[in-house]
Parts: sequence; C-alpha cells; structure tokens
Amino acid sequence: MKRDMDLIREILLKVEELYVDTAIYDLTIDGYDMATVAYHCKLLHNAGYIFDYKAQYASNEIYTFSVGALTWTGNEYLEKIRDNSRWGKIKNTLIQKGLPFTIDMVKSVADAFITAAAEGVTKGIMNGGTPQP
Repeated sequence: MKRDMDLIREILLKVEELYVDTAIYDLTIDGYDMATVAYHCKLLHNAGYIFDYKAQYASNEIYTFSVGALTWTGNEYLEKIRDNSRWGKIKNTLIQKGLPFTIDMVKSVADAFITAAAEGVTKGIMNGGTPQP
C-alpha cells in the first residue's frame, strides 16, 4: 500500500480532535477504507507520531483497530501542517521542486515557510511598524 501524506495529515487532525482519555477505536476518515486508515495509523505509530496502535484481524483482514493520542512529535508536526493554505503551499513546493513527499521534507519546507513568516514579523517590528504576517 502506498503512503498517502494527505491521509497522514487527516489522521493527525482527527486524532487531535477525538482523543480524550481512552483509545480511539476504528478511526474513520471520509473517502478511505478501514484497512487504509489502519495502515497509515500503524505508520504514524511506528514513526512516533501517535501513541499506541493495536489491531485485530479475522480471515486475514483487519477486523478492528485502535490508536492513542498524539505524541509530542505528532503535535509539533501537526502544528506545522495544520493550516490548509500552508499545506497547499508545502505540497506545491515539493511537486515543483521534484522533492520526495516524506515527513522530513514536509517538515523542512514547513520550517522554511514558518521562518520566512517569522522574519517578516521581526522586520516589521524592528522598523517600528506593525508586524506583517
């Protein structure tokens, strides 16, 4: 199964929204089947972005699965990609530059956008004006 970075983002957003104190069972994301969502949750768990991933299988198919909360790393990554506009810019930049669509590349491009925005704010303050986003 091919990794889908849009689905990765959607899962992180949904886990953040739904997690309270107990595991989330059979997380659903519109447009994706259970096996695909579960596989991507397993990837996120293995990468250290979500706590806990447990799955049960019956007849060689996933029967049920659960995930825990976002880790610190998962929260930090989500903050960088949460904004829809920034997410679109990140994806377009990766495509235009022919860069691999990996978590590390997404973080690098997101960091560059965030740094540029912060420098704009800093320059605005240093010049005695109002900060520019």
